[in-house]
Amino acid sequence: MKARAALLILWLPVAAWLAAASAGAAAASADPTTPTRAMATSSAVSMDQAVKMVERRFHARVVKAETERDNGRTVYVLRLLSDSGRVWTVRVDAADGAVQ
Repeated sequence: MKARAALLILWLPVAAWLAAASAGAAAASADPTTPTRAMATSSAVSMDQAVKMVERRFHARVVKAETERDNGRTVYVLRLLSDSGRVWTVRVDAADGAVQ
């Protein structure tokens, strides 16, 4: 039961992020000049692809995902949780999928 509650607590930020992303997408579709909309369509690696790639590579679950700009490049910042409870963060370059 504790493990189930812990997983629920870890998924709450993901659910909040998804809700915020949906609201942001709705706002972006209202204004086609919004930079975030252009940024999302210009990347070679989507957030979804980056999450799947990292989960396979590190045998862990992504519990939080954010998009950042780093020196003009789009970078996905992904927080991972292993089965043993270890938490760490990796960065994925959206242009080429390089893991940092």
